[in-house]
Amino acid sequence: MCQKTKIILGVTGGIAAYKAAEITRLLIKSNYEVKVVMTRTAEDFITPLTFETLTNNKVYQYNTVEKENPMLHIDLAKWADIILVAPATAEFMSKLMHGRADDLLTTACLAFNKKIIISPSMNKNMWNNKATQDNYEKLKKRGIIFSGPEFGSQACGDIGSGRMKEPINIFEDIEDIIKKKSKLFKGKKNSNNYRTNS
Repeated sequence: MCQKTKIILGVTGGIAAYKAAEITRLLIKSNYEVKVVMTRTAEDFITPLTFETLTNNKVYQYNTVEKENPMLHIDLAKWADIILVAPATAEFMSKLMHGRADDLLTTACLAFNKKIIISPSMNKNMWNNKATQDNYEKLKKRGIIFSGPEFGSQACGDIGSGRMKEPINIFEDIEDIIKKKSKLFKGKKNSNNYRTNS
């Protein structure tokens, strides 16, 4: 039996936060194990109960503390195979870029040494701002994977880049990344076997 891929879904405070519920549903339906970590502002847009119902797991909030587990952020980072942040605000991108760790999600990201995927969501002017674009380029160079954003209509009425990808497209990106990773390890295994047998 294949081991489930474990995903931390980070939800930050953007109007697209409601789409994170559909991402969660798609992941659970496809046999991923999901734990949700919400920022303080995410709770202004969607409730933890929504994710608890979908995942059947405890939802971790920005200030969650467990007396029996003082290193919760480290344990979450060790548990996960992938961290997906969707939606990812300009503020979250800035924190990730500068290594700021002032809540559970950012501390878990800082302690994580595998794939981080972020799906930005913000107004077109915020996305096109030089500071955001600098963070975007530098994060890509560090190996952060971006799923989106897309060009389209935005909640404020503007039209432009910065719209979060649709949940199904983010899910498909995750599937592609995992397939590529599996092929990579398969290729390494075959290569090692070839060298051993030659």
